[in-house]
Amino acid sequence: MVKGRTGQRVRLYVRGTILGYKRSKSNQYETASLVQIEGVNTREDVAWYGGKRMAYVYKAKTKSNGTHYRCIWGKVSRPHGNTGVVRAKFTSNLPAEAMGKKVRIFMYPSSI
Repeated sequence: MVKGRTGQRVRLYVRGTILGYKRSKSNQYETASLVQIEGVNTREDVAWYGGKRMAYVYKAKTKSNGTHYRCIWGKVSRPHGNTGVVRAKFTSNLPAEAMGKKVRIFMYPSSI
């Protein structure tokens, strides 16, 4: 906490869950990940999140730049279906161990 601050902390991102890769019956496309955003249940709600940046933060065994934490950045590319799931492109494809883990969807860049 910052010295002298009172009240609740403000979270500048929305949580999401990585569901898996985009796939068909026999093929899997690792370049497109599927993410369920918390509190988003319709295709219309997804429209606001188009182009927003997201970060998959994970802990590594070895230190890099003085920390064990690393981050893979991505962005929301489009909706996937009608239930609030989005497709996301990450700078490097997400590892398989990321399935079911949390991701942070930030409120920028703003399209307004």
